[in-house]
Amino acid sequence: MSCSRLSILVFCTSFLCFFLYTTQARWPHHAKHKHTHSHKVSAISEPPSSPPVSANLSEPTSPPPEASNLLEPPSPPPEASNLSKPPSPPPESANRPPTLSPEPANPPDYGSDHNSGVFDVRKFGAVGDGITDDTDAFKMAWEAACQVDSAVIHVPYGFKFMIQSTIFTGPCQGRLQFQVDGTLAPPDGPDSWPQKNSKRQWLVFYRISMMSLVGGGVIDGKGEKWWDLPCKPHKGINGTTLPGHCDSPIAVRFFMSSNLTVQGLRIKNSPQFNFRFDNCKNVHIKSIHITAPALSPNTDGIHIENTNNVELYDSVISNGDDCISIGSGCYDVDIRNVTCGPSHGISIGSLGNHNSLACVSNITVRDSVIKVSDNGVRIKTWQGGSGAVSGIIFSNIHMDNVRNPIIIDQFYCLTKECSNQTSAVFVSDILYENIKGTYNIRSPPMHFACSDSVPCTNLTLSDVELLPAQGDLVLDPFCWNAYGQLQTLTIPPVSCLMEGAPRSMLDNVMDYC
Repeated sequence: MSCSRLSILVFCTSFLCFFLYTTQARWPHHAKHKHTHSHKVSAISEPPSSPPVSANLSEPTSPPPEASNLLEPPSPPPEASNLSKPPSPPPESANRPPTLSPEPANPPDYGSDHNSGVFDVRKFGAVGDGITDDTDAFKMAWEAACQVDSAVIHVPYGFKFMIQSTIFTGPCQGRLQFQVDGTLAPPDGPDSWPQKNSKRQWLVFYRISMMSLVGGGVIDGKGEKWWDLPCKPHKGINGTTLPGHCDSPIAVRFFMSSNLTVQGLRIKNSPQFNFRFDNCKNVHIKSIHITAPALSPNTDGIHIENTNNVELYDSVISNGDDCISIGSGCYDVDIRNVTCGPSHGISIGSLGNHNSLACVSNITVRDSVIKVSDNGVRIKTWQGGSGAVSGIIFSNIHMDNVRNPIIIDQFYCLTKECSNQTSAVFVSDILYENIKGTYNIRSPPMHFACSDSVPCTNLTLSDVELLPAQGDLVLDPFCWNAYGQLQTLTIPPVSCLMEGAPRSMLDNVMDYC
């Protein structure tokens, strides 16, 4: 019995010792399991090769060893981690703090490559100080832009670029916009003009399709020294002209081009014509402002020749010659909402010079104002010419102190030596409607001087009211070999128009153009 109790005591003691030993042996394994669990959680947000010590840090983990040699700025804080990273900085800036939107040290980059489609002339070397010759930079910008499907040549605001006489030649790859927000200027006068360059034109756009010349900038023709040449009209001794070089550049010329837009620009002090369009079609001109002194010679605002499908809207023109002049070969021209003057008015012609053929048709001038000008709406042809002017409408035009509000002059001549000839440009189908305002009493308000051999026919007047700007004396209209009709009573009354049409002309009307 005692032996049995002793055996039980020994067994219990052995069991207790074994339990204590096994419990002590398991404790380190439990601690290791706890650490392993923590490591699995941190593995979601850090690379597998990160050192284990980073698991206890609250800051972002270090990059893996293979990324440690890249020249990247430190990682942004967690709240910025979704922002796009800036390009990698150069090695010397690797230790600088990153900036998400740094301010550029240079002017904004408008692009100078095929991908951007915008070609800033400064990126091609243009300086824009008004003195440095920037011609080559503009030509390089043009050549680059001309190869792109849709391109913009940008002339930035705040700069004045001096450009020599230049021809910008096409055709180009696609649509091209010449965006002038700064100032363009030529050399200062004839003495500064290079001898090798043409003195008849400054900026020429040749064989261009789908081009826009737009912007809020200025084209400064610097024409003063050209106007002072002794050969110019109103110059010389007692107002006479003297012999000598007389060529002066047209400021902007489009030649053999189509689908053109000119909009928003200001052009001032052109040496000669401001804009000229030769052999062009589909021309849209809008919201331009042209200025030159009233005595500046031959500074026509816009001249078109052999050009069709023209729209000219919402513009202001003040200059020393015609605001708008329409030459031979023009048809389908719509002019609307133009303020003209001081100037020589809006003219069709002159036509038929040097016994040439001239054809003009389907021209409309409407909703416009002509003020303090030598002429209002005018048709002028030379003796000896041939061809026809027909289908002309002058509608809803206000005259303010205009010397010749309505005039047809088929004896146009710049001297007193022009001889009367039997041939003349045929003028027919001209409508004057709703033309009102005041005239300068030096001339009659309506003047129809038609060729002796080729009379004007089918002249129609409706709602015409023209009163003297000063005084009460109303001058009678003048007519010579002019046929037409009055749809309403006019002020002053027109009694000098002949009715019907001369029989000698009826058989040959279709043979003129």
